[in-house]
Amino acid sequence: MASESTLRFGAQTDEVTSLLRVVNLVRTGEATTRPEISRLTGLGRGVVTQRVDQAMQLGFLADSEFAPSTGGRAARTLRFRVEAGRIVVCALGALHIRVGIADLGGELLDTAHRNWDIARGPASTLDEVMQMLDELMDGTDDIPVWGVVVGLPGPVDYETGRPVAPPIMPGWNGFDVRRRFESHFNAPVWVDNDANLLTFNERALRHREHADLIYCKIGTGIGAGLLSRGRIHRGANGAAGDIGHVRVSGSDAVCRCGKIGCLEAVAGGWAMVRDAQLALENDRTGYLARRAEETDGTLSPEMITRAAEDGDALSIALIQQSARVVGESIAALVNMFNPSAIVIGGAAAAAGELYLAEVRQRVYELSLPLATRDLVIINSADDEAEPLRGGAELAREELFEVTFPRWFALGRPTIESARPGRPDA
Repeated sequence: MASESTLRFGAQTDEVTSLLRVVNLVRTGEATTRPEISRLTGLGRGVVTQRVDQAMQLGFLADSEFAPSTGGRAARTLRFRVEAGRIVVCALGALHIRVGIADLGGELLDTAHRNWDIARGPASTLDEVMQMLDELMDGTDDIPVWGVVVGLPGPVDYETGRPVAPPIMPGWNGFDVRRRFESHFNAPVWVDNDANLLTFNERALRHREHADLIYCKIGTGIGAGLLSRGRIHRGANGAAGDIGHVRVSGSDAVCRCGKIGCLEAVAGGWAMVRDAQLALENDRTGYLARRAEETDGTLSPEMITRAAEDGDALSIALIQQSARVVGESIAALVNMFNPSAIVIGGAAAAAGELYLAEVRQRVYELSLPLATRDLVIINSADDEAEPLRGGAELAREELFEVTFPRWFALGRPTIESARPGRPDA
């Protein structure tokens, strides 16, 4: 790719603006030929040719196949070079690590998964992550990494990339996650809450019909991502959507965060496991009891949802109780936020309509008629690659919608040019 000196952009504001627009028109698929670019931008044929040549010189665009003829000479199409760089995504959960590599179009090229307890701390966890990513990137022909996204199962200050008092991540509070990845990949790094990564994935799937959406993840813990007018809403400090620690009236359950009566302590996956184990101490019959015996008493939220699908009475009761309480909290969000869609994900998604039916009932009972008039409540795809695809979407937004003007003259992003929270952002 060309260096910044190749094009003297300093004072040539019009040239910069038009070149950026040409690249983005091709990248988004709004224009695929030079005549289409001319029509959409109003630029003359000669200027369009010049801008396309510059974009090719910088490594962003390339010629592709000929477009269908409309009676005259067929135009050569253009394409954005998604192969020019790689996006690295790491999605950490309470009990697993998922990593993936995507091209600049957001297409996942390879993934890996490993069971892992995040409570083992940041040093050993990130050592494991780096080993997994290095193995995954073996044989990528030295294609540069343009961006890295890390999802964490706890509150994250998005500007600094540091987790803030995460309840299930001992030793992670204030840890500089971004720096570890920057030094390893020499690329911009964005660190976000895992629910936001899942919300990015839903945006990619449903943005045309649902620009205002809430993704509610019911896994070991509970969290939510908020999509407003097609943009992720993080709030002033990145804590928006953390409904897992909203107080449930009348509950005295102790939460892992140290507070009393949190939604997560009543309806989260770990709470369902806790309640299941207590119930099984008194009654060792049923499908879930047999599964617990097979695993030496070890249960998981996924085991409970699978047992509910198989008709286990205890599991069904636990699922329905969780869904009712979650539905009450979501109803408050619906009244305040007025989304057009609620997407339920995490372990709860595997319970299907059993969980959704209870959530729907509580939301429609407790929300205003106008707020629910066009509301749909649906399951996520329940795909293990969801957070990885969502992370790639986050990187693409930051690279091409937020920071592109700062670095495109360099041909690829730098750490400083694409870092969140810069004053010129």
